[in-house]
Formats: sequence, structure tokens, C-alpha cells
Amino acid sequence: MDKEWTKLPRLSREYKKGVVSFLDFAFTKGKPEGREILCPCDKCKNTWYEKRRVVFDHLVAYGFVEGYKVWVYHGERRSRSTKIDDQMEVQEDSHDDIDGLLFDTFRNFVETDGVNKGPNEDAKKFYKLIDESKQPLYTGCENFSTLSFIIRMYLLKCLHGWSNASFTSLLELLKEAMPDLNIPNSFNKTKAMIKDIGLDYEKIDACPNDCMLFWREHKDDNFCRFCKASRWKESPQVDCESEQHKNDHKVAEKILRHFPLIPRLQRLFMCSKTADSMRWHKDDRTKDGCLRHPADGQAWKDFDRLHTDFASESRNVRLGLSSDGFNPFRTMSISHSTWPVVTVAYNLPPWLCMKPEFMMLSLLIPGSQSPGKNIDVYLQPLIEELKVLWESGVETYDASKNQMFRMRAALLWTISDFPAYAMLSGWSTKGKLACPCCNNNTSSTYLKHSRKMCYMDHRTFLPMDHAWRENRKSFNGKKNLDLHRLC
Repeated sequence: MDKEWTKLPRLSREYKKGVVSFLDFAFTKGKPEGREILCPCDKCKNTWYEKRRVVFDHLVAYGFVEGYKVWVYHGERRSRSTKIDDQMEVQEDSHDDIDGLLFDTFRNFVETDGVNKGPNEDAKKFYKLIDESKQPLYTGCENFSTLSFIIRMYLLKCLHGWSNASFTSLLELLKEAMPDLNIPNSFNKTKAMIKDIGLDYEKIDACPNDCMLFWREHKDDNFCRFCKASRWKESPQVDCESEQHKNDHKVAEKILRHFPLIPRLQRLFMCSKTADSMRWHKDDRTKDGCLRHPADGQAWKDFDRLHTDFASESRNVRLGLSSDGFNPFRTMSISHSTWPVVTVAYNLPPWLCMKPEFMMLSLLIPGSQSPGKNIDVYLQPLIEELKVLWESGVETYDASKNQMFRMRAALLWTISDFPAYAMLSGWSTKGKLACPCCNNNTSSTYLKHSRKMCYMDHRTFLPMDHAWRENRKSFNGKKNLDLHRLC
């Protein structure tokens, strides 16, 4: 379809004629919602449905949204060449920084001369991985170690959808062709290596309406016990029953990714340098009254005073939690919101605790919409781990002291914007009691004609003799002589 007219001046006759031809095409081929279509102007960005007259006015006033060259929302199909070009562009932009991943994981071990061999089984597995990260793929190989090659192979399997059997067959073929390769001979052994390094995660099916998780005692359920929605996507109808039975593979509507927190906290103490840094807040922090770290704050001190048994062990972990939604796709015209939940260990010094390698992704909540108040459904696996860490703790090997100790952890803070704060805390930041600090004392007034809430308590911040405190007419018809209080 010719689109050269989109580059012409928007007030020209040819441009307006092109807009009319576009509207004729969109209302014929684009499956409109009644008498409305998605408006592709630079203001609406294919987000809002508008009538034909409004879309015409918008396209003349604002023009088409930048980059919208193939009208896929209005009935035009992508050509084969366009799809190939898009795939090539994605492949060129993607980069799997395996070397950077291994450096972030093992750099402190590589810099040390020796590694302690602790009694903990998890520690032994981890130290075995360190040895494998130093072994070349074959004698004389300088580009790959055994571990980096296996991780890259596993990445290709995930990207291209290889089956477990085909992956095992490929490993067996490589071992047969090149017997000197230091690689495992099956998919299960490869997956065990990936799990030991901390790259594994747990998939938990969720109700498509965010009602519940299909785990623990409900892991075998097929329908939500609240809304009765099906757990699985509808599969295409197959005529032959035998063929249907052969190819029957159920796919969940929603899947929560859970990255276990406890193994990664234990991993922090398996390196002597990082284990020393986890005690920095008590052993090496400058205590001169200046606020440089959360440990200098009043909340940290009050927590230590209330929980003296927890504070007596400097290796117990203080955690912060942050969550917010983001659109993982390139184009912002697609409405999608995926919610990661990230935890941070505040035991570390300030120049380390906010580094990406020490930020731990705990949950990846699927889209395509914000979970809203149902986020507590998805937080259940993380909360179970936090309860174990707080109540009983877990046995952990400390490489710096070459000893075992019982590590506990406490979640002290959450970091989020105001809408996410409402979701995490359960307090509604809208309506009559919007302020979580003022609570029932929130000064709110409903505007009848505007049909929204208005908050009129800002006069409390003025001096007591200010003229506006006596002004009734310009505000809510009342004086405000209340003392100032900070929210």
C-alpha cells in the first residue's frame, strides 16, 4: 500500500485524501469496534478507540505515530520480508553476556588463591562449579570454559525450543565426535549444573484472573476454586482421538516465575570477601552520627532494640524489597505490564548493596495487566521463604570464618512509587482515606460536581497568623486552625 502521502504537509489536499483512503480501508478491513477504530495519531498512539470523524481530525492535527509503517491494527498484514527483517534485527540486538555473568559470580573466588571446602553440601557443589569454570572446554581452548559453553548451549535450547531428548542427543554427538570435550553427556546433568549456579527457577501456574496459585495442595487442580476459570489454554480441536492423545500438551494461562531467595543469600557467604562485606554494617561502619547507610537510621536502631537476639548476630540479613511494572516490549503502543519483585541485602556497604550483581530477582509476575490488590497471591512463595528465614533460619557456611551458622533474615523496607505502595501494603491510596500516615485523620472532601476527592488540609503548613487560615470562601467554607503535622 502506498504511504508516501503520509510524508506530505498535513494541511495539503493530497494528505487529507490519503487519510480518507486510510479510513475507508481501516473501517473495511480492520475489524472496527462498532463505529470506532484505534486512533493511530501521534497523541493516541493506537491506544484509544475513536469515531471516524475524530480520527480524521487527529491525523490532520497530529499526524501518524512515529514508526507505524505497517498498519497491523487496521487490517494490513505484515509481509514475509518484514518478519524476516524484524527477526534479524532482534538477533543483532540480543547479546548473551555469558562472560560477564560468570565474572560477576566468580570474580572474588578467582582473585583469591585458595577456596575453603566447607562441610555444607550446597557449598561443596558451588566450589565444584568454581573448578569447572577454570577448566578449558578442551586442551588448548582459550575461548570457552566447560561452564561457559554449557550455559551458552542451555541458552540456545531455551531460545529455540529444543526438546530435552534433542539436547541430550546433541551432547552425545559432540562427545562422540570430539572425545576430549569436557561436557556432560545428558540434559539432566546439564540442568543440575545450571541449578547449582543459581540460574534455575520454579514455574508456578496461576489463575488467569489472579485468584490463586496452583501449588502445594492445589498443584493438581484444573480449575480455580474461586472463579472456576480453567487453568489451561484452550487447545485446537483435533479430529482424530488418537492424534489428540498423542499431541496433548497442556499450557497454563499464567505462569509465575519464582527465583528462590534462600540459596542466593547462602551464596553470599560462600565467598570470603563477600562474607566480610556482609558484616560491614557492624564491624567497619563509621559511627559518627552521620546518615550514610540504613544502619545509621532510626528504623534500624529501633529494630535492633526490639529484637536483640536477631541483632546479636551481625551476619543476619536485613532486606529491602522493591516492585514496579514495566513493558518488556519495544513499542509502547502495546499495553502490557510485567511486575518483577527484587530484594536487596542492606548488610553490604553502600557502594555494593545497589550494584546489579547484588540485586536478587525473587519473583516475575506475568502480565498483561497490573496484578493490583491481588499481588499478595503472587507474593506467597516469597513470603513462605521470608517466614522460614525469620522464624528458624537456615544452616549456612561462612567462608570467611570457615564455620557453619544459622542465618536469619528480616524484611525491613519496601521501595516503590505511591501506586505500587498501595498494592504492597494493602492500603488504598485513593478516596477518602488516601494518606497512609494520616489514616482516619485524612482531611478529604468530595467535590459533587467534579465527582472526585479533594484534599484541603494543606493550610496546616502555613504560619498560625496567616490570613488564609481564616479564609472560608476560597477553600472549604471552614477555618483551619489546626497545628502543623507532618505526614
